[in-house]
Amino acid sequence: MSAVANEGAGAPPAPRKSVTGTRVWVAVLFLLPALVLLGALVVYPIGYSVWRSLYDAGGDGFVGLDNYVDVFTDDATLTAVRNTAIWVAVAPAVVTALGLIFAVLTERVRWGTAFKLIVFMPMAISMLAAGIIFRLVYQADPDQGVANAVVTTVHDTFTDSSVYPKARPNAQVSDLKPSGDGSFTSTGTVRAGTPALLPMVGIAPNRLPGEPQDAKAASGDGVTGTVWLDFKLGGGGEKGQVDAGEKALEGVKVEAVKDGDVVASTTTKADGTFTLPDSADGARLRLPGSNFAAPYNGVDWLGPTLVTPAIIGAYVWMWAGFAMVLIAAGLAGVDRNLLEAARVDGANEWQVFRRITVPMLAPVLVVVLITLMINVMKIFDLVYIIAPQPTQDEANVLALQLFLSSFGGGGNYGLGSAIGIILLLLVVPVMIVNIRRLRKERER
Repeated sequence: MSAVANEGAGAPPAPRKSVTGTRVWVAVLFLLPALVLLGALVVYPIGYSVWRSLYDAGGDGFVGLDNYVDVFTDDATLTAVRNTAIWVAVAPAVVTALGLIFAVLTERVRWGTAFKLIVFMPMAISMLAAGIIFRLVYQADPDQGVANAVVTTVHDTFTDSSVYPKARPNAQVSDLKPSGDGSFTSTGTVRAGTPALLPMVGIAPNRLPGEPQDAKAASGDGVTGTVWLDFKLGGGGEKGQVDAGEKALEGVKVEAVKDGDVVASTTTKADGTFTLPDSADGARLRLPGSNFAAPYNGVDWLGPTLVTPAIIGAYVWMWAGFAMVLIAAGLAGVDRNLLEAARVDGANEWQVFRRITVPMLAPVLVVVLITLMINVMKIFDLVYIIAPQPTQDEANVLALQLFLSSFGGGGNYGLGSAIGIILLLLVVPVMIVNIRRLRKERER
């Protein structure tokens, strides 16, 4: 026995093998191409960026951490940091919530597959194309921008729009004078039996809405008058008088004012004439500013205030389908017996959704949320394309600031590298949380 033991003790050790039975050098050999690519495309660029961030714009002078100090002292970069924080806090949460709602609803609608296809379809569009689409959607002109076309339509449904924007009295012959808030009030009073003439200018006859009729001089024993366009194509006629061919202004609101109080009001007819009750005798005539106010043109979506929320809306449109598909896959694995048991116990649909569905989908929701958080930290395309040049500074984010500092005219590669490293440091904690969560899932 001792001889055998001594013989075994002197024998060379067997070659080491991995857990799967593969020799270590064989595993390293197969992994070598991937490791080389990983080093060339990931490790080296990160290391070079760290080194470059410690030098000045030209790369000749060592500046230490000055570039990092500039990131948190420069106004443009601070705006980018603030907007990036808004993106991280808002966009992933909104997209995940919408994806959850869509995933739950698609199980209850008849055409769920078609609905999923429609919602997911924007994911097939590139960021560049989506940016161009929403740049058109957010156009300020309601005749071009879909968003403002909808807003103005809804607004005009519930609010009376002005009849003749930019119209004004003919100051040469009219006694109507500005009286505040865009209104015009006569200096003299109106009398029964003496028609009031209220000539207006400031509108081309061929730009009047609808098919205007020729103006008619008012007549009668009551308090009457005429509001008309004191101008016609080709000229001619007498100023301050209703001439043949001059067009009536229909729908103009006329108020009779005594001691600052409105005692009567009416609107002009198709021929421009109006009639007020006897209580208007001796009153001044006022044309309210609502007759001449500029039309409502909607919301300045790409202005300094709303440009970031508008771009986030475009991002939500693109990525809601992504969240819906992942959450729907997780929802398919939920035990339906638990849902039915809750309903049998008397829980309503909201309670089932909040107490059972959402907790069971928590792992999937966390995956979607973390993935979107990493994604929005790198957002660049939509902001660069959608935000117009005057408001691009207000919509700035870190990825865009990196581009502008390095390649967009700034030429400061040191500052750009510092911003890149800061973005990496912001992404790393989120990635660590995701890796830990995946390990816990495997241990289960």
